[in-house]
Amino acid sequence: MRHVVVISTGGTIASRWQGDGYAAEAAGREVLEAGAVPQDVEVRVVDLFTVNSSRLTTDHQLRLLHAVHDALADPEVDGVVVTHGTDTLEESAFFVDLFHGDRRPVVFTGAQQPLDAADGDAAGNLYDALLTAVSGRDIGAVIVFAGQVFAARGTVKRHTVNARAFGDPDGPPLGRVEFGRVSWGRRQPRRAPLPLPERGSATPRVDIVMHHSDADSVLFDAAVSAGARGIVLVGTGAGNANPEIADAVRRAVAGGVRVAVSTRVAAGAVAPLYTGGGAVDLAAAGALLTGTLKPGQARIAVLAALLATGDAASADVELRRLLDTAPKTAPASELYLVDGVGH
Repeated sequence: MRHVVVISTGGTIASRWQGDGYAAEAAGREVLEAGAVPQDVEVRVVDLFTVNSSRLTTDHQLRLLHAVHDALADPEVDGVVVTHGTDTLEESAFFVDLFHGDRRPVVFTGAQQPLDAADGDAAGNLYDALLTAVSGRDIGAVIVFAGQVFAARGTVKRHTVNARAFGDPDGPPLGRVEFGRVSWGRRQPRRAPLPLPERGSATPRVDIVMHHSDADSVLFDAAVSAGARGIVLVGTGAGNANPEIADAVRRAVAGGVRVAVSTRVAAGAVAPLYTGGGAVDLAAAGALLTGTLKPGQARIAVLAALLATGDAASADVELRRLLDTAPKTAPASELYLVDGVGH
Protein backbone atom coordinates (compact mmCIF):
# COMPACT_ATOMS: atom_id res chain seq x y z
CA MET A 1 0.00 0.00 0.00
CA ARG A 2 1.34 3.42 -0.98
CA HIS A 3 0.39 6.55 0.97
CA VAL A 4 -0.45 10.01 -0.38
CA VAL A 5 -1.47 13.15 1.46
CA VAL A 6 -3.93 15.32 -0.51
CA ILE A 7 -3.89 18.96 0.57
CA SER A 8 -7.07 20.71 -0.51
CA THR A 9 -7.00 24.49 -1.08
CA GLY A 10 -10.15 25.15 -3.13
CA GLY A 11 -10.29 26.36 -6.72
CA THR A 12 -12.54 25.24 -9.57
CA ILE A 13 -11.90 21.59 -8.68
CA ALA A 14 -13.80 22.31 -5.43
CA SER A 15 -16.36 24.73 -6.91
CA ARG A 16 -20.13 24.59 -7.28
CA TRP A 17 -22.70 26.93 -8.82
CA GLN A 18 -23.76 29.73 -6.48
CA GLY A 19 -26.61 31.18 -8.54
CA ASP A 20 -24.57 33.89 -10.23
CA GLY A 21 -21.20 32.17 -10.66
CA TYR A 22 -18.96 29.43 -9.31
CA ALA A 23 -17.12 29.50 -6.00
CA ALA A 24 -14.94 27.06 -4.11
CA GLU A 25 -16.88 25.37 -1.32
CA ALA A 26 -16.29 21.57 -1.39
CA ALA A 27 -14.09 19.89 1.19
CA GLY A 28 -11.14 17.78 0.09
CA ARG A 29 -12.92 14.51 0.83
CA GLU A 30 -15.80 15.51 -1.48
CA VAL A 31 -13.32 16.27 -4.26
CA LEU A 32 -11.61 12.91 -3.73
CA GLU A 33 -14.91 11.01 -3.78
CA ALA A 34 -15.82 12.49 -7.18
CA GLY A 35 -13.46 10.04 -8.90
CA ALA A 36 -11.46 6.85 -8.52
CA VAL A 37 -8.26 6.34 -6.53
CA PRO A 38 -5.46 4.24 -8.08
CA GLN A 39 -5.18 0.68 -6.83
CA ASP A 40 -3.12 0.16 -3.68
CA VAL A 41 -3.05 3.87 -2.89
CA GLU A 42 -4.26 5.11 0.49
CA VAL A 43 -5.13 8.79 0.79
CA ARG A 44 -5.23 11.13 3.78
CA VAL A 45 -6.91 14.48 3.15
CA VAL A 46 -5.86 17.78 4.72
CA ASP A 47 -8.36 20.63 4.29
CA LEU A 48 -6.02 23.61 4.47
CA PHE A 49 -8.33 26.33 3.12
CA THR A 50 -11.07 26.67 0.49
CA VAL A 51 -10.77 29.73 -1.73
CA ASN A 52 -10.80 30.71 -5.38
CA SER A 53 -7.11 30.94 -6.16
CA SER A 54 -7.31 34.51 -7.48
CA ARG A 55 -7.76 35.44 -3.80
CA LEU A 56 -4.55 33.78 -2.61
CA THR A 57 -2.03 35.74 -0.55
CA THR A 58 1.55 35.07 0.45
CA ASP A 59 0.22 34.02 3.85
CA HIS A 60 -1.85 31.31 2.14
CA GLN A 61 1.21 30.13 0.22
CA LEU A 62 3.34 30.01 3.36
CA ARG A 63 0.66 27.93 5.08
CA LEU A 64 0.66 25.59 2.10
CA LEU A 65 4.46 25.34 2.11
CA HIS A 66 4.50 24.32 5.77
CA ALA A 67 1.61 21.89 5.27
CA VAL A 68 3.63 20.15 2.54
CA HIS A 69 6.68 19.90 4.79
CA ASP A 70 4.53 18.62 7.67
CA ALA A 71 3.09 15.90 5.42
CA LEU A 72 6.53 14.80 4.24
CA ALA A 73 7.79 14.61 7.82
CA ASP A 74 6.02 11.22 7.90
CA PRO A 75 8.38 8.66 6.32
CA GLU A 76 5.39 6.49 5.37
CA VAL A 77 4.14 9.13 2.94
CA ASP A 78 5.13 8.44 -0.68
CA GLY A 79 4.08 11.81 -2.08
CA VAL A 80 1.84 14.84 -1.74
CA VAL A 81 -0.94 16.08 -4.03
CA VAL A 82 -2.18 19.66 -3.81
CA THR A 83 -5.58 20.48 -5.32
CA HIS A 84 -5.50 24.13 -6.28
CA GLY A 85 -7.28 26.74 -8.35
CA THR A 86 -5.78 27.19 -11.79
CA ASP A 87 -5.55 31.00 -11.73
CA THR A 88 -2.46 31.07 -9.50
CA LEU A 89 -1.49 27.39 -9.49
CA GLU A 90 1.73 28.16 -11.40
CA GLU A 91 2.78 30.58 -8.66
CA SER A 92 2.10 28.28 -5.69
CA ALA A 93 3.70 25.28 -7.40
CA PHE A 94 6.90 27.22 -8.15
CA PHE A 95 6.91 28.67 -4.62
CA VAL A 96 6.77 25.20 -3.07
CA ASP A 97 9.36 23.89 -5.53
CA LEU A 98 11.92 26.52 -4.54
CA PHE A 99 11.87 25.26 -0.93
CA HIS A 100 11.47 21.54 -1.74
CA GLY A 101 14.49 19.27 -1.35
CA ASP A 102 12.80 15.93 -0.66
CA ARG A 103 13.05 13.10 -3.21
CA ARG A 104 9.29 12.56 -2.92
CA PRO A 105 7.15 14.60 -5.31
CA VAL A 106 4.67 17.36 -4.63
CA VAL A 107 2.04 17.21 -7.37
CA PHE A 108 -0.25 20.16 -8.10
CA THR A 109 -3.48 19.69 -10.00
CA GLY A 110 -6.86 21.31 -10.44
CA ALA A 111 -9.70 21.50 -12.93
CA GLN A 112 -11.10 23.77 -15.59
CA GLN A 113 -14.67 22.62 -14.95
CA PRO A 114 -16.43 22.66 -11.57
CA LEU A 115 -16.80 19.64 -9.36
CA ASP A 116 -20.42 18.90 -10.31
CA ALA A 117 -19.93 19.14 -14.09
CA ALA A 118 -21.19 15.96 -15.77
CA ASP A 119 -18.23 15.78 -18.16
CA GLY A 120 -15.74 17.56 -15.92
CA ASP A 121 -11.99 17.06 -15.72
CA ALA A 122 -11.60 17.03 -11.93
CA ALA A 123 -11.71 13.25 -11.47
CA GLY A 124 -9.24 12.48 -14.27
CA ASN A 125 -6.73 15.12 -13.21
CA LEU A 126 -6.85 14.00 -9.58
CA TYR A 127 -6.38 10.34 -10.54
CA ASP A 128 -3.36 11.23 -12.68
CA ALA A 129 -1.92 13.38 -9.89
CA LEU A 130 -2.24 10.56 -7.36
CA LEU A 131 -0.54 8.17 -9.76
CA THR A 132 2.29 10.63 -10.33
CA ALA A 133 2.70 11.15 -6.58
CA VAL A 134 3.51 7.47 -6.07
CA SER A 135 5.52 7.12 -9.29
CA GLY A 136 8.06 9.91 -9.47
CA ARG A 137 11.24 10.51 -7.55
CA ASP A 138 13.61 13.49 -7.64
CA ILE A 139 11.19 15.51 -9.77
CA GLY A 140 10.49 18.31 -7.29
CA ALA A 141 7.13 20.01 -7.43
CA VAL A 142 5.25 19.31 -10.65
CA ILE A 143 1.96 20.21 -12.30
CA VAL A 144 -0.24 17.39 -13.63
CA PHE A 145 -3.02 18.43 -15.97
CA ALA A 146 -4.83 16.81 -18.90
CA GLY A 147 -2.55 13.76 -18.91
CA GLN A 148 0.73 15.69 -18.88
CA VAL A 149 3.36 16.17 -16.17
CA PHE A 150 5.16 19.51 -16.16
CA ALA A 151 7.98 20.82 -14.01
CA ALA A 152 6.71 23.64 -11.81
CA ARG A 153 9.43 25.98 -13.04
CA GLY A 154 8.45 27.53 -16.35
CA THR A 155 4.94 26.10 -16.54
CA VAL A 156 2.14 28.64 -16.92
CA LYS A 157 -1.59 28.69 -17.49
CA ARG A 158 -1.86 29.26 -21.24
CA HIS A 159 -5.62 29.13 -21.82
CA THR A 160 -8.43 30.59 -19.76
CA VAL A 161 -10.99 27.78 -20.13
CA ASN A 162 -9.67 24.86 -22.23
CA ALA A 163 -9.02 21.53 -20.51
CA ARG A 164 -5.38 21.58 -21.69
CA ALA A 165 -4.76 24.68 -19.65
CA PHE A 166 -1.08 24.37 -18.75
CA GLY A 167 2.19 24.17 -20.58
CA ASP A 168 5.79 25.33 -20.66
CA PRO A 169 6.16 27.72 -23.62
CA ASP A 170 9.90 27.04 -23.69
CA GLY A 171 10.07 23.28 -23.21
CA PRO A 172 8.30 19.92 -23.39
CA PRO A 173 6.57 18.16 -20.49
CA LEU A 174 8.50 15.90 -18.13
CA GLY A 175 6.14 13.02 -18.83
CA ARG A 176 2.66 11.80 -19.61
CA VAL A 177 0.00 9.79 -17.80
CA GLU A 178 -1.61 7.25 -20.09
CA PHE A 179 -3.46 3.98 -19.47
CA GLY A 180 -2.75 4.02 -15.73
CA ARG A 181 0.99 4.53 -16.12
CA VAL A 182 3.37 7.49 -15.93
CA SER A 183 5.99 7.59 -18.68
CA TRP A 184 8.85 10.06 -18.44
CA GLY A 185 10.31 11.94 -21.39
CA ARG A 186 13.07 13.99 -19.77
CA ARG A 187 14.68 14.96 -16.50
CA GLN A 188 15.08 18.49 -15.21
CA PRO A 189 18.06 19.38 -12.99
CA ARG A 190 17.02 20.50 -9.53
CA ARG A 191 18.40 23.47 -7.64
CA ALA A 192 19.37 23.26 -3.99
CA PRO A 193 16.30 24.27 -1.95
CA LEU A 194 15.99 27.56 -0.14
CA PRO A 195 15.90 27.45 3.67
CA LEU A 196 12.33 27.13 4.92
CA PRO A 197 10.89 30.41 6.27
CA GLU A 198 9.69 30.31 9.85
CA ARG A 199 5.97 30.02 10.49
CA GLY A 200 4.40 33.43 10.77
CA SER A 201 7.22 35.12 8.85
CA ALA A 202 6.58 38.70 7.81
CA THR A 203 5.59 38.81 4.14
CA PRO A 204 7.46 41.33 2.00
CA ARG A 205 5.59 43.29 -0.63
CA VAL A 206 6.59 42.34 -4.19
CA ASP A 207 4.79 44.08 -7.06
CA ILE A 208 4.55 43.61 -10.82
CA VAL A 209 4.64 46.63 -13.16
CA MET A 210 4.10 46.28 -16.90
CA HIS A 211 5.75 48.37 -19.58
CA HIS A 212 3.79 49.46 -22.64
CA SER A 213 3.91 52.14 -25.31
CA ASP A 214 3.70 55.64 -23.79
CA ALA A 215 4.63 54.26 -20.35
CA ASP A 216 6.30 56.40 -17.69
CA SER A 217 7.67 55.62 -14.23
CA VAL A 218 4.55 56.63 -12.26
CA LEU A 219 3.38 53.09 -11.42
CA PHE A 220 6.92 51.85 -10.80
CA ASP A 221 7.62 54.74 -8.42
CA ALA A 222 4.25 54.17 -6.74
CA ALA A 223 5.23 50.57 -5.98
CA VAL A 224 8.44 51.79 -4.35
CA SER A 225 6.51 54.40 -2.36
CA ALA A 226 4.04 51.73 -1.22
CA GLY A 227 6.90 49.84 0.41
CA ALA A 228 7.72 47.20 -2.19
CA ARG A 229 10.91 45.33 -1.36
CA GLY A 230 10.86 43.72 -4.78
CA ILE A 231 9.46 44.68 -8.20
CA VAL A 232 9.12 42.65 -11.37
CA LEU A 233 9.23 44.88 -14.42
CA VAL A 234 7.38 43.22 -17.30
CA GLY A 235 9.18 44.50 -20.35
CA THR A 236 8.29 44.39 -24.01
CA GLY A 237 10.15 42.05 -26.36
CA ALA A 238 13.31 40.59 -24.80
CA GLY A 239 12.86 42.69 -21.66
CA ASN A 240 12.82 46.31 -22.78
CA ALA A 241 11.46 49.58 -21.41
CA ASN A 242 12.57 53.21 -21.85
CA PRO A 243 15.14 55.59 -20.33
CA GLU A 244 12.71 57.03 -17.76
CA ILE A 245 11.94 53.59 -16.39
CA ALA A 246 15.63 52.62 -16.46
CA ASP A 247 16.33 55.67 -14.26
CA ALA A 248 13.52 54.60 -11.89
CA VAL A 249 15.05 51.12 -11.68
CA ARG A 250 18.44 52.65 -10.81
CA ARG A 251 16.89 54.69 -7.99
CA ALA A 252 14.96 51.71 -6.64
CA VAL A 253 17.99 49.41 -6.62
CA ALA A 254 20.06 52.09 -4.89
CA GLY A 255 17.35 52.17 -2.23
CA GLY A 256 17.57 48.42 -1.60
CA VAL A 257 14.65 47.24 -3.76
CA ARG A 258 15.23 43.99 -5.69
CA VAL A 259 14.21 44.53 -9.32
CA ALA A 260 13.79 41.69 -11.82
CA VAL A 261 12.96 42.00 -15.51
CA SER A 262 10.58 39.58 -17.25
CA THR A 263 8.68 39.90 -20.52
CA ARG A 264 5.08 40.11 -21.61
CA VAL A 265 5.90 37.88 -24.61
CA ALA A 266 4.51 34.36 -24.30
CA ALA A 267 7.73 32.47 -25.11
CA GLY A 268 11.44 33.13 -25.13
CA ALA A 269 13.99 34.55 -22.73
CA VAL A 270 14.80 38.03 -21.53
CA ALA A 271 18.16 39.05 -23.04
CA PRO A 272 20.40 42.16 -22.96
CA LEU A 273 20.09 43.15 -26.62
CA TYR A 274 18.94 46.79 -26.69
CA THR A 275 19.96 50.08 -25.12
CA GLY A 276 17.74 53.17 -24.98
CA GLY A 277 16.01 51.81 -21.87
CA GLY A 278 16.21 48.21 -23.05
CA ALA A 279 17.49 45.22 -21.10
CA VAL A 280 21.11 46.40 -21.52
CA ASP A 281 20.33 49.58 -19.59
CA LEU A 282 18.02 47.87 -17.10
CA ALA A 283 20.76 45.38 -16.20
CA ALA A 284 23.28 48.22 -15.91
CA ALA A 285 20.85 49.93 -13.53
CA GLY A 286 20.97 46.88 -11.26
CA ALA A 287 17.97 44.84 -12.38
CA LEU A 288 18.28 41.08 -12.73
CA LEU A 289 17.08 39.40 -15.92
CA THR A 290 14.79 36.41 -15.32
CA GLY A 291 15.58 34.26 -18.36
CA THR A 292 12.45 32.39 -19.42
CA LEU A 293 10.54 32.94 -16.16
CA LYS A 294 7.28 34.68 -16.90
CA PRO A 295 6.03 37.53 -14.66
CA GLY A 296 4.06 35.55 -12.05
CA GLN A 297 6.89 33.09 -11.40
CA ALA A 298 9.51 35.85 -11.60
CA ARG A 299 7.65 37.54 -8.76
CA ILE A 300 7.66 34.28 -6.79
CA ALA A 301 11.44 34.01 -7.25
CA VAL A 302 11.93 37.50 -5.83
CA LEU A 303 9.48 36.82 -3.00
CA ALA A 304 11.09 33.50 -2.09
CA ALA A 305 14.59 35.00 -2.04
CA LEU A 306 13.42 37.74 0.31
CA LEU A 307 11.62 35.28 2.61
CA ALA A 308 14.63 32.96 2.77
CA THR A 309 17.19 35.61 3.71
CA GLY A 310 17.57 38.32 6.28
CA ASP A 311 19.13 41.15 4.28
CA ALA A 312 19.16 42.67 0.81
CA ALA A 313 22.67 41.43 -0.06
CA SER A 314 21.80 37.82 0.77
CA ALA A 315 18.51 38.10 -1.10
CA ASP A 316 20.41 39.32 -4.15
CA VAL A 317 22.77 36.33 -4.02
CA GLU A 318 19.88 33.87 -3.65
CA LEU A 319 17.89 35.54 -6.40
CA ARG A 320 20.83 35.33 -8.79
CA ARG A 321 21.11 31.63 -7.99
CA LEU A 322 17.39 31.05 -8.54
CA LEU A 323 17.54 32.78 -11.91
CA ASP A 324 20.58 30.83 -13.08
CA THR A 325 19.48 28.86 -16.14
CA ALA A 326 22.12 26.14 -15.68
CA PRO A 327 21.86 24.71 -12.14
CA LYS A 328 24.63 22.39 -11.01
CA THR A 329 22.66 20.59 -8.30
CA ALA A 330 20.95 17.77 -10.19
CA PRO A 331 20.82 14.54 -8.13
CA ALA A 332 23.27 11.87 -9.16
CA SER A 333 20.67 9.10 -9.19
CA GLU A 334 18.75 8.49 -12.39
CA LEU A 335 14.97 8.37 -12.44
CA TYR A 336 13.49 5.19 -13.78
CA LEU A 337 10.22 3.32 -13.55
CA VAL A 338 9.31 -0.23 -12.75
CA ASP A 339 5.59 -0.93 -13.26
CA GLY A 340 4.93 2.79 -12.98
CA VAL A 341 6.87 3.22 -9.72
CA GLY A 342 9.87 5.56 -9.51
CA HIS A 343 13.03 4.43 -7.69
